[in-house]
Parts: sequence; C-alpha cells; structure tokens
Amino acid sequence: LRERTSAPIKEVKSALVSCNWDIEAAQTDLRKRGVVLASKKSSRLAAEGLLALAQNEKKAVLVELNCETDFVARNDIFQSLALSLAKSALLVEGSKEPSVATPFSPECLEDLKMNFDHAKLTGERTVRNAITEVAAMMGENVKLGGGFVITAPSQGVLSTYLHTSPQPGIGRIAGILSLEVEDKDVSLDAVQRVGSELAMHIVAAKPLFLTKEDVTADALGNESDILRSQAESTGKSQMAIDRIVEGRLRKYFEEVVLMEQKFIVDDSVNIKTLLNNLSKEVGSTVKIGNFLRVEVGEGLKRLEAVGGSEPLTQAA
Repeated sequence: LRERTSAPIKEVKSALVSCNWDIEAAQTDLRKRGVVLASKKSSRLAAEGLLALAQNEKKAVLVELNCETDFVARNDIFQSLALSLAKSALLVEGSKEPSVATPFSPECLEDLKMNFDHAKLTGERTVRNAITEVAAMMGENVKLGGGFVITAPSQGVLSTYLHTSPQPGIGRIAGILSLEVEDKDVSLDAVQRVGSELAMHIVAAKPLFLTKEDVTADALGNESDILRSQAESTGKSQMAIDRIVEGRLRKYFEEVVLMEQKFIVDDSVNIKTLLNNLSKEVGSTVKIGNFLRVEVGEGLKRLEAVGGSEPLTQAA
C-alpha cells in the first residue's frame, strides 16, 4: 500500500488496520483522509518547488509548482505532476500575437482537466484535485504558483533553457526568448544555435530590460540619485561629478539591459554586437522580440509586479 500511494508508513498501517487489511479499501480510505490532511497543510509556506516547461511550434508555457522542501521537489511523483501541468497549460488558448509574454494566475488552471500518467497516480482529474492528492501523498503543502506563456515569432525561433534540471522539461531557473528573423527564406540553424546560448545567457546574466529605452523612469531616476549622491561625497567639481555619474550609469546599463550586456559565451562582444554579427551570417536582420527569466519562488511576485499582460521585458 505504501508502494502504491507513497503515504507515510504510519498512515498506511492505520488505514490497513481500520479496513481489516483490505488493501483496496485501505487505499480508498487513504485518499479520502489525504484530502483532509492536504487541506490542513495548505496554509503552510511552500517556497521550494520546480518550474516545468512545455513547448510547441506556436508557444512555450512555464508553470511553477511549489512545495515546502527540496526533498519533495526531488520526488518523481511531484516532478511528474509539474510536467503534466505544463503540458495541460499548453493546450489552453492564449494570445496569438507573436513574441508576446503573458502571465497567468493559478486560478486559470485549477479547473482544467488533465491526464496524470504515473504508476502511482493515473487517470483524468482536475488540476485542483491532482494537486490535492499529491499533497496528501507527499505530506506537505503543494500549490500551483502560476506561470507564463510566451508566443513564438511569426518568423524565427523560440529558445528555452532550464537550469538545475533533474530531467528534461523541469528545473529551478528558466530563460526563454524569441528571436525574430526578417526574411522567411533564410536557414534558421545559426539562429537556433545563438538562441540556445542566449537563453542560457539570460539565466546567468539576469537582465531586467531588453533595451536602454525600456528602462523605466523610476528605475533610472533612483539609480541616478544614488550614483550622484555617491559621486558628490568625493568632494570633486560638478563637471567631474557629472562625468562620474555618466560613466557609472553606462555600467548600470551593461548590468541590467540585455542588449548592452557582455555575452557570457564570449565577453569580447555585447548582445547588440552578437545579433549584428548573426544578422550578417544569415543574411537577414535578427532581433530579440521578447525574453523571460523566472526562478522558483518568483512566480507570484512577478505575477503581481506585471499586473496583467504588460510586456515582461518592461515589467521585470
């Protein structure tokens, strides 16, 4: 019964005794009691977990599934649930506009029917019920943390990368970007290669904005105030202070703006130069349509920050 349900051994023994050692009846009893156990745990903090990614030719979907401990995040049932959630979310209709990244809340998926294909939990059920059953099995609070969908460009590639990935399709940090190609007749081999490297770059370099023009007035104003205050403490002339602030703002852009960042694979070029070189190589203009970087535990914070379907490159 423990092999079937993954329930704690104490609960397994209790169910068998109460059901006169009838394993089928005990399994049913465990599932019934599991719902109660899961609901009692639902108020506990679930800050660990995994990101699950599913992709087709039209879009990529990223779903966050949270739990309380890293131990549960490594469990194959939990990982199977995360992958099933992403595949189910991929079937939901969304924006058809190319290169658009849109957040969605957990409530968007809870009533969705999904097929769970695992030796210990099979068949069709709603997302809400599947999460409740897995929470009962794991003995922890398991909750859906929302997610994001990013549509593919009309011409180009949608590239993804998952960091700290125990198996294909799941990980703890995700980088996704769309690369748009102007000419529909060019070969996309080089574009796909650079796209994969850029998705990895996004995970490592943590850009907040796509271009300098995307940097919000608040972010730029706050940074300028801090830099000017630091420069003024040196006691130098106003002209010198202005030069110091200008130089440090340039450094700030190189840290937070994707197009200005040095490429992690070859730091002799920045991303803007990399794309210019790629455009020459393929014989057509290549540009980044959108990008997304998410870590476990960030999902709901990012969802609140974005506040709807605002472009994520401006809302990060």
